[in-house]
Amino acid sequence: MTAAPDLLIGEHVRSLDERFRLSLPSEFSEQLMASGPRLVLAKERAGCLSLWPATIWKPRIDAAIDVVRSKLQAGLLSQRVGQVQDLGRLLSTRHRVVSLAARDRLVVPEGFRDFLGVEPGGNLLVVGAAVCVELWRPDAWNAFVTSEMPEFRRRIDELTN
Repeated sequence: MTAAPDLLIGEHVRSLDERFRLSLPSEFSEQLMASGPRLVLAKERAGCLSLWPATIWKPRIDAAIDVVRSKLQAGLLSQRVGQVQDLGRLLSTRHRVVSLAARDRLVVPEGFRDFLGVEPGGNLLVVGAAVCVELWRPDAWNAFVTSEMPEFRRRIDELTN
């Protein structure tokens, strides 16, 4: 039996440098890379990217793709080709395998920069989201927290009872 990983918790302000590099807090990078150096950067919601250990991300996405593939082969999605195409488009651009450079720096790839919407020199919030690390544009983070905070008590009660 393996021990459960520590939850990634915390909020840190970081600046994106002129080469679109972002230094992650060492406690986050150590936990993310505990199972290997490969990470997955994923587009989550406008103004937010998430960073996952590849060992967690890949099995989840592969399982979902396998389900869609088997349904396609069985003819169960023949009336939903448009939805399958939409899914394929998003799968093609949603995530990318990345590695951290020296000093726990992440280079935010082109395409992901536009999605995030932060220019060089701009601030980002690096937020521990329990199972992954999220990179937030400050205004998007503030809007998210403002809309979600009223549900905090209910969510913690549901998860702990």
